[in-house]
Amino acid sequence: MVEALGVPVVILEGSDKNRKVTTREDIPILSLYMKGKEVQRIGTGYDVHRLKEGRRLVLGGVEIPFERGLDGHSDADVVIHAIMDALLGAAGLRDIGTYFPDTDQAFKDISSLVLLEKVRHLLREKCCRIVNLDVTLLAQRPKIKPYVPQMIANIAEALRIPKAAVSVKATTTEKLGFVGREEGMAAQAAAMVLSYQ
Repeated sequence: MVEALGVPVVILEGSDKNRKVTTREDIPILSLYMKGKEVQRIGTGYDVHRLKEGRRLVLGGVEIPFERGLDGHSDADVVIHAIMDALLGAAGLRDIGTYFPDTDQAFKDISSLVLLEKVRHLLREKCCRIVNLDVTLLAQRPKIKPYVPQMIANIAEALRIPKAAVSVKATTTEKLGFVGREEGMAAQAAAMVLSYQ
C-alpha cells in the first residue's frame, strides 16, 4: 500500500525480541519478556472416562459417531481434559477439578473447548505462553485418524496458538486392560509453556 503511494519500502532484518502486541492481554507478558525472566516449564496431564450407552462421544471437540460416549459431568472429552491438566501443571496451577468441579451445575454438559478457553485465560494471568502440546488418546475403538485435523484445529483455535504447535495421536492397548475391553478411554498429554516471571 505504501509502495503504491510512491514511498520507497525497505525490508529490515527482524528479531525475536521484537514481540508483537495485538491485544491488552499481550502487554503483561511483553513487559516481563523484556526483563529477560523467561523460564521453560513442562506439565503433564492424564484423564480417564467410562464408556456409557446414551452419551455422545466427543474427542478433541469433535463429535464422533460411535455406539457409546464417555460418561462425565461435562462432555467428558478426555483429550481436552488431559490437555487442560498438562497446561495447568506447566503453569504451576492446580488441576481441572479445582477450577471446574463436577459439583458445579454451571459445568454440566458444557463443551470442554469452552473450559479450555478458560484455561488459556488462567495461563495469561500467570504470564505463561504456550509453546506446544502433545496428546495421545488411548482407545481400542473407534479409529480417530479422519478426525485428527479437526481436533487440532479446535484445540489451536481455543488456545489461540498455531496448529503446528498441537500434536494429536491415538493408540490402542492391544485389547489389554479397561481400554482394551472397551470399558473406557484415557488420554495423556504433555505441554510446554514459557513463563515470564
